[in-house]
Amino acid sequence: MEEALHKSCCYSDGASKLNDAAVADLLEFLRIDVELELACVDREETSCSKNVTRKQRNWERRLEVKRRKRKEEKQRKKLNRLNKDVNELQLSKRVIKAMTKERLEEARAAGLRVCVDLSMTDRLTDKEISRLAGQIRRLYGSNKKALHPFHIFLTEFKEDSLLYRECVRMNDGFLNYLIDVTEESWFHLFPSEDVVYLTPDASEALEYVEEDKVYILGGLVDETIQKKISFTRANALGIRMARLPIDEYMVKKPNPKNFHSKILAINQVFEILLTFRDTKDWTKALVAGIPPGKGYVLSSAANSQEEL
Repeated sequence: MEEALHKSCCYSDGASKLNDAAVADLLEFLRIDVELELACVDREETSCSKNVTRKQRNWERRLEVKRRKRKEEKQRKKLNRLNKDVNELQLSKRVIKAMTKERLEEARAAGLRVCVDLSMTDRLTDKEISRLAGQIRRLYGSNKKALHPFHIFLTEFKEDSLLYRECVRMNDGFLNYLIDVTEESWFHLFPSEDVVYLTPDASEALEYVEEDKVYILGGLVDETIQKKISFTRANALGIRMARLPIDEYMVKKPNPKNFHSKILAINQVFEILLTFRDTKDWTKALVAGIPPGKGYVLSSAANSQEEL
């Protein structure tokens, strides 16, 4: 091509030959034109590269948006499930609370009666009073859980007493307990022929828990060293007394301290009565209420160990 142009430029109408300077100028012009074309190509490629980058960034942004939406949707579903579980749990608590209240109300109307005699609290120290308040809380807790709760009475329970203040302080919701509280004595509240006073000092062992009887628990705690307080009072009033059949079903277990005690907290005695009422089995009832620390085990268990 350059040769053709060279001939065309060098000879005109077959006349004269162009000088070398003109040829050089023409070739320079052609070089510039080629460089311009190459520059245009570079600009197009650069523009194309920018378009690809822009499209890639747009795609990445859309992908990130989709990822974020999926994450938010998963979190929303998880939150909905949690809210549903909480609502069901709250509903279950409400239902359980309503059923418990119904059982306790039925027990107050026609349930087997258990009375805690609080006439002897003046013999207790402040520490023992606090422990007694805790035992009352546990006794009521066991009654709430029972399928067949008892009708509970707290007698000679004075509002201006330390025990009353401790019960309110230590027992959440004590003023709403579904029990009967009175300052009156159990002796004036129930016919004497219906009463059975439970005391470890009685000679008669309790064989049955009778529906028409009122079982009196002395409001004393196991730290109290004074003996036969409840026995002496019930005996003076001519009231029938009975003890739990510990000697009939249990034996002393050897221990390093040689410690054995039949004196139980009121909530432990109550647990025994509840269990026996449901099972009609003294072995199960005594195991449910008497802690191992009292130093007694079932006779059958002791015999099995001896055989081994």
